[in-house]
Amino acid sequence: MEGETSWVSHCLDDIAREVVEFDSFSQVSDEGNKEVMAVSLDLVLPDDLLERILAYLPIASIFRAGCVCKRWYEIVSSRRFLWNFSHVSSQKPWYFMFTSSDEPIGYAYDPILRKWYGIELPCIETSNWFIASSCGLVCFMDNDSRSKLCVCNPITKHCKILQEPPGLKFSDYSALAFSVNRVSHNYNVSVVKCKQVPGNFFQWDLSIHIYDSEKMMWVTPLSEVLTGWRGGDESVICDGVLYFLIYSTGGGMPENRHGLIAYNLSNRSPHGLLIGSSIPVPCSLTCGRSMNLKEKLVMVGGIGRQDRPDIIKGIGIWVLNGKEWQEIGRMPHKFFQGFGELDDVFASSGTDDLVYIQSYGAPALLVFDMNLKQWKWSQKCPVTKKFPLQLFTGFCFEPRLEIAP
Repeated sequence: MEGETSWVSHCLDDIAREVVEFDSFSQVSDEGNKEVMAVSLDLVLPDDLLERILAYLPIASIFRAGCVCKRWYEIVSSRRFLWNFSHVSSQKPWYFMFTSSDEPIGYAYDPILRKWYGIELPCIETSNWFIASSCGLVCFMDNDSRSKLCVCNPITKHCKILQEPPGLKFSDYSALAFSVNRVSHNYNVSVVKCKQVPGNFFQWDLSIHIYDSEKMMWVTPLSEVLTGWRGGDESVICDGVLYFLIYSTGGGMPENRHGLIAYNLSNRSPHGLLIGSSIPVPCSLTCGRSMNLKEKLVMVGGIGRQDRPDIIKGIGIWVLNGKEWQEIGRMPHKFFQGFGELDDVFASSGTDDLVYIQSYGAPALLVFDMNLKQWKWSQKCPVTKKFPLQLFTGFCFEPRLEIAP
């Protein structure tokens, strides 16, 4: 299909190791019509310099470079190249779009080359699993028992199964968050579980469970009963703080239907009410999507109408500074209309400087650049909507070669 590139054909594991011999060609010089043998530039470059040059290529081009010849394949497969690659300017984050409600299949979008690649995700079984990403790794959690967790690199396919988290095996609501240390590559996984107190709609048991990859164990630093609020499925870790959205159950008639809880993972205090650390959301939201952009909490939210807060009238982007929200931008009306029938809820994720926004009802993908304050449609995804109730969703991740779980 147009715009689609097979990712498998670029995978280093499948590169043929045969060396192709190229015929030399001659060039006629201006002086005396002498034939001058052309010399390939890479033949005179030492390996270390060629490594540095190749490390600045977009990641998809690196896989293609490995197909050129045996020397280039060995270079891009070496540990030294991976070290160089990790120390050059970071790659722009990709967006993986699921194109099936049942199977975990889809396409990954590269914003540098503006191309879609068909890639297969390891570990995940269906597209409705919980997903969180950080620093080139992606964490998956099943949506049934919420007990199957794995961490993988979607580019290299390296994968690790995590032990089952403690606490309730079946909860009414769960939220997954994931954070990788960019220096040590150790990571934390957070699962916030929430279950209604039997017979009481206004009270909800909430617990926080943290996995430390260095210690390879789970801890449950906090359990609490919320009154008038419940947990949901939205959370993120920024600069050592776990943020997760809470939702009003209607008991106290709060001004907004959403709230934000901040929990410091370094202190992990079991004392003190979570509601005491709550932060009001920027405005009345139809939904909120939280993400970590350079260790700052960014929220993309559907802005509700004043008379009908459950009806979306626009989409805004805010960054949290302390406990104050700063508005970064609002989606221009022409882009808002470009989604067609945009539901009150939508998919959105981002990292580095890019925010991706996607309607559940169509494969259209909008990109917002936080630095340039620029909105832009992605290249059209090579998939079409086949039936009215077909749903689309996705997630953002950094394409990296050197990191493994």
